[in-house]
Amino acid sequence: MRSGRGTLVVAFDHPLVLGTIHGTRDPVRQISQFIQGEADAVLLNLGNFRLVPEAASAALPGLIARLDWTTALGTATGNPIAGFRSGLVGTPEDAMRAGADAVIVFLVIGSGDTEFEKNEIERVAAVARQCERIGMPLIVESVARGQSLENPRDPQWLMLHSRMAAELGADVIKTEYSGDWTTMREVVTACPVPILVLGGSRSGSDEDILAITRDIMRSGAAGVFFGRNVFQAADMPQLMRRLHAVLRAEAEPQRR
Repeated sequence: MRSGRGTLVVAFDHPLVLGTIHGTRDPVRQISQFIQGEADAVLLNLGNFRLVPEAASAALPGLIARLDWTTALGTATGNPIAGFRSGLVGTPEDAMRAGADAVIVFLVIGSGDTEFEKNEIERVAAVARQCERIGMPLIVESVARGQSLENPRDPQWLMLHSRMAAELGADVIKTEYSGDWTTMREVVTACPVPILVLGGSRSGSDEDILAITRDIMRSGAAGVFFGRNVFQAADMPQLMRRLHAVLRAEAEPQRR
């Protein structure tokens, strides 16, 4: 995975939690389009790593393996969940054997369930120590979720869990956008490792997504980690080319 500012990562791990949502059918074709669009990296569940050789028609991007599963982000049915649960589905060693360049795990706080959050901390810490032993880069997807949360994208929540993830050993953080670049800059500044901002559900047009990307980059974030915003687009390769142009343009002033 390319390091530095202006990074575009495409997330394609949604079916493990959300099922076959729009844009996830025919994964070989979709992965092929991510490669065509020159993603810097692609996030896959371990079971889909076997599809990469079939999808590859050019140089491969970095490959990131999802190592866990959680109920904290909802379900395909939309049914309410009584208490969050998370668990590992693989190890850094499994990811290395599959050909991964990095791994990712969730860190969910704000649930009000101390036992759940204790397990979250222990799980992320254990994966971090395993990654250190084998030299595997670790990305932590840190979010706040809970019935009592008024705004999970509040900068104070973002600042808290992203810093927790860094302290546990994350090399890169994937987290949500506060909604404006000025408050997001506070989050980025408070975190000692690079932050990639996730997109969440696709909303609005390609132009809206490009505008949000410009604002994200103004905050000092290292780049974006988009899933539905990319794979639910009508023309993915074209959108990805436009995203790369915005990311490069917005990152350039920071290098001067």
